[in-house]
Amino acid sequence: MQKEELIQLHTLMVQLKTYFEKTCGDNDGKSFKEYEKLNVTPCHIYKSKREHTLAVFTLGKEIADLLSQKGYPGFDKLSARLEQMANRFRKKK
Repeated sequence: MQKEELIQLHTLMVQLKTYFEKTCGDNDGKSFKEYEKLNVTPCHIYKSKREHTLAVFTLGKEIADLLSQKGYPGFDKLSARLEQMANRFRKKK
């Protein structure tokens, strides 16, 4: 995936994050804490492809966690897999 495509995906996922914060509740600001710690948004086009990839996997994991907590089946497994993928990109430096 090209960096531009990855940034588009990142933008879409941030829109999903905003939607889920409004509809499911933000869980006192704890739902997307790891993603926000990364300090990488789609607007940060100067950040590396690796940083955007890590942000996408981390955000996906936290969205899956939120949906799993709300009782949607199967998202716990998805969250675990996305955590594994995010960890791969955390270790590469």
